[in-house]
Amino acid sequence: MTTATGADRLRDLAERAARDLEDAPASEILDWAAATFGRRFCVTSSMEDAVVAHLASRALPGVDVVFLDTGYHFPETIGTRDAVAAVLDVNVVTLTPRQSVAEQDAEYGPRLHDREPDLCCALRKVAPLDRGLAGYDAWATGLRRDESPTRAGTPVVGFDEKRGKVKIAPIARWTQEDVEQYVAEHGVLTNPLLMDGYGSIGCAPCTRRLLEGEDSRAGRWSGRGKTECGIHG
Repeated sequence: MTTATGADRLRDLAERAARDLEDAPASEILDWAAATFGRRFCVTSSMEDAVVAHLASRALPGVDVVFLDTGYHFPETIGTRDAVAAVLDVNVVTLTPRQSVAEQDAEYGPRLHDREPDLCCALRKVAPLDRGLAGYDAWATGLRRDESPTRAGTPVVGFDEKRGKVKIAPIARWTQEDVEQYVAEHGVLTNPLLMDGYGSIGCAPCTRRLLEGEDSRAGRWSGRGKTECGIHG
């Protein structure tokens, strides 16, 4: 657990970096993270694509890439995880909830994701990540400002108050076109579902294909008044 003094130090570090790196390329932001935190830095990935994992592997070969296996993923997502582990110079770390889906169903009733999606996300995503990040001082995500209104203010470097960690979003300023260009230029792995009408890929029961004109996050928890799983606040 990060001590109060340690948290203050990391908060100050994040605030300075946010100012200094706002206009920096993603590669420079990740070079800073690697130089500053070394092996106490990791990348989290939903395995929608491997863009941030690819970028981070260049800054810190063998970097830990943390993946949350909720028990509800599409087979394509698990396949993407396995391909990333095989192809990139990274160490994929798979986190799992304390309960299997069957154990959760026995305690809370079946299809908790339909009845109480916030609780389901808390049990199967937020809590495992909180435990999994305990050994790190900083983590990187693939959040982008153009994904949805709730992400428009995402800093390239911020401080995760809840976890006491530096939180890095190296591609926050990228557009979807930037992502596609990077994928094409470097042959980066992507989840096959992105070619099958999905814009953002999460757990299968809570993810649908996009309708024409919708933003990339519209297919997540559709019709439930929910836009985030809770990992990002």
